[in-house]
Amino acid sequence: MAQMIVPRIALLSIKNSCRVIPRIFLPLKYQRSCFHTSWVLDVKGKEVLMPSLSPTMETGTIVKWLKKEGEKIEAGDALADIQTDKAIVTMEVDDESILAKILVPEGTKDIKVGTLIALTVEVDEDWKSVEMPDTVSAAPAAPSPAAPSAPAPSAPPASAPAAPPPGQNNVAMPALSPTMTTGTIVKWLKKEGDEIEPGDALAEIQTDKAVMTFEIEDEAVFAKILAPEGSQVEVGQLIAITVEKGMDWKNVVVPTTTKPSAAPAAAAPAAAAADKKPAESGQVYGLAVKRLLEEYGLDAASIKGTGRPNRLLKSDVLAYIQANNVKKVAPKIEPPPGVGKAKTAAPSKAHVPTGGPSAYEDIPVSTIRGVIAKRLGESKSNIPHAYAYIDIKMDKLNEIRSELKTDGINVSINDFITKAAAHALVECPFINTIYQNEQIIRMSKVDISIAVATESGLITPIVFDATSKSVTDISKTIKQLAEKAKTGGLKPQEFQGGSFTISNLGMFGIKQFCAIINPPQTAILAVGGGRDELDAALQKTTKMSATLSYDRRAIEEDEAADFLAVLKALLESPNFLVAGKVRALSTMILTCLCTYFVLNQTIQHDRLHFLDKKDYIKIDTELHDKYCTQNGY
Repeated sequence: MAQMIVPRIALLSIKNSCRVIPRIFLPLKYQRSCFHTSWVLDVKGKEVLMPSLSPTMETGTIVKWLKKEGEKIEAGDALADIQTDKAIVTMEVDDESILAKILVPEGTKDIKVGTLIALTVEVDEDWKSVEMPDTVSAAPAAPSPAAPSAPAPSAPPASAPAAPPPGQNNVAMPALSPTMTTGTIVKWLKKEGDEIEPGDALAEIQTDKAVMTFEIEDEAVFAKILAPEGSQVEVGQLIAITVEKGMDWKNVVVPTTTKPSAAPAAAAPAAAAADKKPAESGQVYGLAVKRLLEEYGLDAASIKGTGRPNRLLKSDVLAYIQANNVKKVAPKIEPPPGVGKAKTAAPSKAHVPTGGPSAYEDIPVSTIRGVIAKRLGESKSNIPHAYAYIDIKMDKLNEIRSELKTDGINVSINDFITKAAAHALVECPFINTIYQNEQIIRMSKVDISIAVATESGLITPIVFDATSKSVTDISKTIKQLAEKAKTGGLKPQEFQGGSFTISNLGMFGIKQFCAIINPPQTAILAVGGGRDELDAALQKTTKMSATLSYDRRAIEEDEAADFLAVLKALLESPNFLVAGKVRALSTMILTCLCTYFVLNQTIQHDRLHFLDKKDYIKIDTELHDKYCTQNGY
């Protein structure tokens, strides 16, 4: 009985206390001094939904939360690593806030796109007392014209495009590579009104890797272009409209907004959100908002901020720009001091006064170069680089190349280096690894990326399963990939991945250099050009320097030394490299076959059909002589 009375008394006291406490709302200027800014205790949280990080993504897995509950989030900060159907992509946050509640723990699989995964609150709110929103977002269902969803009257302007009417399809910018966040439309391959067959190319898009073709899988009519040629568009943003065949393609519903609902935001400096500037109207905003206002020539006083307290958010400015169709203001370009005067005085002879600044030209950075700069910066900042280099004698390799050339076989030094590196990686599997999610993953096959310089930047096409290819096969593959890279014809599967990279600058006269690791790989080999030196016997010899840059988290110093030692042995005695079809045979068996052929000249080539000529005539002379001496020939 006593146990039953206690809860009733407690409940009665709660009811009585609720009658005593009045519901009081404070003015906005006093809310900052209060313990909470919402009713009594609870703070309504902002929804963080599972984003769509690729065009085909339906579900995702949260690999790791990069922020903890209670931590402050700056604009552009990474919130979580999410595994899509393509790769592991970092989810970034656009606005300043505090991570209040994680609703989906790490490792949870098959989370539908649009599912609520976390809650955030404003910086000045109490994150510990966050409560669920009035309407919890679930996975988005297929759009149904019979049951449209009406937004709440107090809801802010929608950031996602509305569902298209039946028969109309809004085409979004696809993610053509795992790391792509924006793309530039180089050329539209269809005109408005053209019919589209399944598999037809719709546009050429420059990603962060190369210029790629965007294809359509369904039958349709190309109705409307929303993003003109040359425009840079975020992944998920609407770029065109198609309709079903038989419909009036001229009468389409153009969405009021084309921005994606949950696209990864571009990384912004952490200090951008920390530096706040009060506007004349009393509103507070950061550098990202300031840049938007300057680009579009807007006054902060003309835009009402929705952030608290009295904060103008980036979303407020974007909504104002879209609602009023504001265009960017062309920046004012002023010549350096003195240059304009010189041109006025003597139009036929431009002159810069002594001591004055010289003229300069701003060169725009392409999307590919921008991404390369970002990736290399992240690699150098996050990966502890260690270096080891070795000198390799190239005399025998040059002799073999000359002999092969007389037989009509043209292979380069880089082809031999690729072949030797592939076998060295088999002998030293601890180098053939990637470092991902704080784990060392050993790769089962040797896929070597070859650095190729193009006009738009550096790209690394891959020679897959290099150990199974002969030197001539590697030579053909590299030539084909390099040609595709320079013409922008590489497919994503031809340059995404790889377990090891080779960068050769020897043909440019570079003797030695250090390369930056291409993550998630753990090593890259930098190869310099050959140089003539005198050995201890004052004989001229050709040497080449090779530098291994390796991730110290995954590779030890002795492991790097072992790899370079094997690489040196293979290149200084390269007979094994050209015997591609009989590499499984021991050296003695191969020597016996070749010696037998040499001593019995009447044997025809077809009697040894399993050997190529280049395989058995290049056996080391010393081994051959040693075998003949031991057997009394």
